Amino acid sequence: MNSVKALVGVLVGVAAGAAFGMLFAPEKGEETRKKISKKGSDYADGLNEKFTQFVDNMTQKFESLMAETSKMAENSKTKVESVGNEVANSVNSKVKEYTR
Repeated sequence: MNSVKALVGVLVGVAAGAAFGMLFAPEKGEETRKKISKKGSDYADGLNEKFTQFVDNMTQKFESLMAETSKMAENSKTKVESVGNEVANSVNSKVKEYTR
């Protein structure tokens, strides 16, 4: 947990340093604001792409899990039906033996 906090602190520090560096750069304010805006947009686009990849990955895993669950349920149903048929046949044969 401490390493996560440290990493977040470093990233915030880097972002703040970049922002202050651009603010105090010897360019016009308009140019600096454009650069800051573009960097923010680039970061947002990158974050959006990563989030989309994460959602796609989780969707694929969920769909795979659902397919596996359906397959297991179908196999269980088949086994239960098979055992049920065996029990019914056994009971029927015993009933026939006793009713003769």
